[in-house]
Amino acid sequence: MSIVNEYRSTEEEIKKLQERLKLLSQDGKLQQELEFESKLRTLMGEYQKSLRDIIGLLDPESRLFKQPAASKVATATTSKRARRVKQYKNPHTGEVIETKGGNHKALKEWKATWGADTVEAWASLLE
Repeated sequence: MSIVNEYRSTEEEIKKLQERLKLLSQDGKLQQELEFESKLRTLMGEYQKSLRDIIGLLDPESRLFKQPAASKVATATTSKRARRVKQYKNPHTGEVIETKGGNHKALKEWKATWGADTVEAWASLLE
């Protein structure tokens, strides 16, 4: 689109929006709502109240006053059980490994050498 065409289309859009604005400004409902908003803001200023205070008075169950989702997630994750420490004692070498998970280098080597089931039999839970 050339810049001249863009200019003309923008000019047409502006004319349409101006007509829409003129119709809205003559609407009685709009005038009534604007007057209400003005009076409400004046009253809020007089009593040093915010919109949040007004919503709290009119609708205490509003989502503005509910617990944010992030803190709900935080409480859910805190109830998760912590991993227990396992102690593996290799009867062949006498070496001892303490770990909470299975991502331990020496433990992986043991499982590769003697098999996962055999190595798990060497485990005992620590508390």
